[in-house]
Amino acid sequence: MHLYLLPENIFLNISQEIKRVNIALALAANDSTKEVGLLDADIYGPSIPKMMNLKGNPELTPKNLMRPLKNYGIACMSMGFLIEETAPVVWRGLMVMSAVEKLLRQVDWGQLDYLVIDMPPGTGDVQLSVSQNIPIADAMVVETIRKTHLSNRKWIETGAVIISTPQDIALLDARKGAEMFRKVHVPVLGLVQNMSVFQCPKCKHETHIFGADGVRDLAKSLRLDILGDIPLHVNVRETCDSGQPVVISQPQSDAAKAYLRIAMEIVRRLPVPPA
Repeated sequence: MHLYLLPENIFLNISQEIKRVNIALALAANDSTKEVGLLDADIYGPSIPKMMNLKGNPELTPKNLMRPLKNYGIACMSMGFLIEETAPVVWRGLMVMSAVEKLLRQVDWGQLDYLVIDMPPGTGDVQLSVSQNIPIADAMVVETIRKTHLSNRKWIETGAVIISTPQDIALLDARKGAEMFRKVHVPVLGLVQNMSVFQCPKCKHETHIFGADGVRDLAKSLRLDILGDIPLHVNVRETCDSGQPVVISQPQSDAAKAYLRIAMEIVRRLPVPPA
């Protein structure tokens, strides 16, 4: 297979870019036998090239598929590889949907175990395009694929992860995101509380800058699991800005360990893949 994943492979939607990058790296770090891909679906503001320290244009295979660029063992594809770094993308919805389709279908991903999708904020064209282009991993979808002879359509979508800070304004968007995935029948695996606490590097005093336990309260009201908390650390931002994400550059740090735990919780909640 070139473009499509095998049935046992896993697809994730994860919000907030720095977190998605580190979670993708954590999935690979937790199990070195797994192949992980990272798709930057933020067409207007692609950032994966910078955070993953990648530059250049994808090569084409003999079948005219784009080869992902690779770093830290992660196969990456982004609109940022196809345009100049400073060039704005000024497109209407249909063009954005077409671009998402190409990034999904015209890339030689190989045989991945996990494909992490870097989604932009909101509940618009990109989210709908991704959700509607990939079948959900259940018996009905497998049977439909068999009956319609779409034997090469192997993308299997198994869940979304919502990441939010605890503040009320952010929680409004997080709730909408969770409800959107439910409406398009994408299971929500759980929520992650980002920037949960700030610890002063000098006196070690902890401050809940964005509020405390807001995401936990939201998860309870939505009857969803909390997958973990990510503290507010300057090194998380600095390492991604330098193209050396914290999971890779500082694997023993508290922040890296938080990502590793969250990746383990995500894998625990993934459904058993269809045979």
